[in-house]
Amino acid sequence: MHRIFKKTLLSKMPLRSWKRAMVYCGALLLTLPAAGQDLQLEVMPMVHGEALRLNELLTPGMEAQVTRLDCLLSGLALQRADDTWMESKDWFAFLSTAAGRLTAKVSGIPAGEYKGIRFRIGVDETTNKSDPNRYAPDHALNPQVNGLHWGWQGGYIFMALEGRFSKEGKENGFSYHIANAPQLMTVELPVAFRGGRPVTLALEFDVQQALAGIDFDKDGTSTHSRAGDALATKLKTNIEKAFRMRSMHYDVYQTPTFATARAPLPAGTHALTPAMTQRFPQVQLPADNPLTQEGVALGRQLFHETRLSINGTQSCASCHDQTHAFADARRFSTGAQQQTGKRNAMALFNLAWQQSFFWDGRAATLREQVLMPIQDAHEMNETLPNVIAKLSADPECKQAFAKAFGTAEITPERVAKALEQFLLTLVSQESRFDRAVRKVAELNESEKRGLQLFVTEFDPKRGLRGADCFHCHGGTLFTSQLFANNGLELANDDLGRMAVTQNAADRGKFKTPSLRNVARTAPYMHDGRFTTLEEVVEHYSSGVRRTATLDPNLAKHPEAGIQLTAQEKTDLVAFLKTLTDESFTDAATTAAR
Repeated sequence: MHRIFKKTLLSKMPLRSWKRAMVYCGALLLTLPAAGQDLQLEVMPMVHGEALRLNELLTPGMEAQVTRLDCLLSGLALQRADDTWMESKDWFAFLSTAAGRLTAKVSGIPAGEYKGIRFRIGVDETTNKSDPNRYAPDHALNPQVNGLHWGWQGGYIFMALEGRFSKEGKENGFSYHIANAPQLMTVELPVAFRGGRPVTLALEFDVQQALAGIDFDKDGTSTHSRAGDALATKLKTNIEKAFRMRSMHYDVYQTPTFATARAPLPAGTHALTPAMTQRFPQVQLPADNPLTQEGVALGRQLFHETRLSINGTQSCASCHDQTHAFADARRFSTGAQQQTGKRNAMALFNLAWQQSFFWDGRAATLREQVLMPIQDAHEMNETLPNVIAKLSADPECKQAFAKAFGTAEITPERVAKALEQFLLTLVSQESRFDRAVRKVAELNESEKRGLQLFVTEFDPKRGLRGADCFHCHGGTLFTSQLFANNGLELANDDLGRMAVTQNAADRGKFKTPSLRNVARTAPYMHDGRFTTLEEVVEHYSSGVRRTATLDPNLAKHPEAGIQLTAQEKTDLVAFLKTLTDESFTDAATTAAR
């Protein structure tokens, strides 16, 4: 990240408890003011309206493929509403298609109205002639980072566009290295946005436009941008015209990481990157199941597929309704053969950050979890061989698997992978609370008081009177991800986490759910015993049952509870309702970028 200007003064915090909130809530609020001035630039190489796939044909009519597309950016500038430009100083970025490095960031954007963006492809002459070895190991201009410095000649390659093409049955290559002062390119685009808050500007780079009018026979297959090189001049003109605005969002998104090298995409598929805000912890996606448009589409289809059940009457969506944040509005979920379960179906969102699944954590991974309801006698009550047989008998279903995985074979592993891909795209991050954090909305006074209660300790001896919610529901995900005994009267046949671990210390412990969309996920608790948020708040105010495994953050409270006032309860519920993400619960499709 690069700071474009000296950090501007933060606007006055609307809550007198912000300082206290930052102390207690850590990741929930501490980093938000700085993030409010970040600008992220995303550049997506495109061909025919779809993301460029390296080493694949650009178009059937043009037997060419791109194998490398890397470039250096510099000189970011923003145009104010009065037509003046705010210029950056020493801003550089390295983008690489092969590495998936397609974003650049700058912080310190002052509040105000902006109408345009400008940047250069390449670097100025002074920088170009300077010593490249002086840059830090992670700097965009470090030759070890970008691989774009001509050590033998001096200076940087501004853009490397390389590939192969076929002609008369023979394989040929092209290597276009645009460089040197005359080829320093400038891109200027109109875009209206407000500063002083996080913003992502997504751009497209049209690869076909970059190669428009290029004839490999007449123009040549190589350029190093030497003096008088007409091909370099032609490429410069094309590249400057190849950028266009794609979208603008008031948030900044992260690039997912992987524990190991990501597996190659199945043949014919197209990568899909979910929009995941940087306000959330850094996410790590499964390396052996890369998300694709085709895989996610298949997963969505399977999520609504009733043939996964024994009698064709039930799908995953039967118990996970999107309008309820993919939770079940019934107290106990009902199986395909009208079997009654003993727990309320959990909401499904932000699963990429979860470390275990189900109320008792019996599934360690999402891929493991998705196959369990199919085989559960109280749910779909089907066998995996029967599911595979039913799906394999459908030619359209086999075609969907072929699109997602390269071949038409249907296996339990592929069913699980497709469902995993779809579920990983269910990201909820656009509640009114999120918008208020990003300074594009504002909480009312009752909601602000509720937030203060939420993030404040209950410790009267030290002058603190809060609801103590943040211990279990802190952070931007609004969950600790842990298992806790929250003082409920236990049913004899459901001991929670203890049934999995066989450890008496886990008696009565259940997974802490996220409070995002909590107004949409009633009824509440693992057994759906509470029907309203008011009942939930009353439980924590005065109804906590004391047992040997009660969570210490509740056990430290007085025997009678924290005894919230009527106004405090009203304020707390008001704040909880700001966590509803209408764009998630009402959307027909999942967000991607």
